[in-house]
Amino acid sequence: MRITKVTTKTGDSGQTGLGNGERVSKNDIRVDVMGCIDKLNSIIGWTRVLANGEIDVSLELIQQDLFNMGGEIAIPDVEMNLLNNSRVEWLDNLTDKYNEKLPPLDEFILPGGNEFSSRLHISRTECRDAERKLVGFSEKEYVSDSHKQYLNRLSDFFFILARVESSNQSIKEVSWDYNK
Repeated sequence: MRITKVTTKTGDSGQTGLGNGERVSKNDIRVDVMGCIDKLNSIIGWTRVLANGEIDVSLELIQQDLFNMGGEIAIPDVEMNLLNNSRVEWLDNLTDKYNEKLPPLDEFILPGGNEFSSRLHISRTECRDAERKLVGFSEKEYVSDSHKQYLNRLSDFFFILARVESSNQSIKEVSWDYNK
């Protein structure tokens, strides 16, 4: 694919094109889901500017996976299987690897820590939003189980990674105090 012109003016009337050429309202639930995934991907990119090493590589792979997911959703009635169970397993293994470094939680923790862990928490909450949109969409249209599983696991990964960052920087986690 070669993109030579970004502004086409074809969306000025409130319609947008899907990957199969079909025109739909920009308010279509499919477009909304694609937008949530795109927003999540952008937030991960914003988060990556503070990452390095293996974590940066993992976040880039996640961004690639999200582009694959968005691409599949953009083409109705075609299952490309770009984001499949092997990617969910990869994410599960990565999450387990980082979780092994952490002590168990006794209580919910407040999002925060430092800039990087806070951005990871924002990524987590945006991921949950994208997951909710995807589940709503799946009630009307076919969505691969691996897509739903991936977003579900991804939010857990961001939570674990935020905790790892706080631990690595010796930042004390603040527990939720339901008496305050």
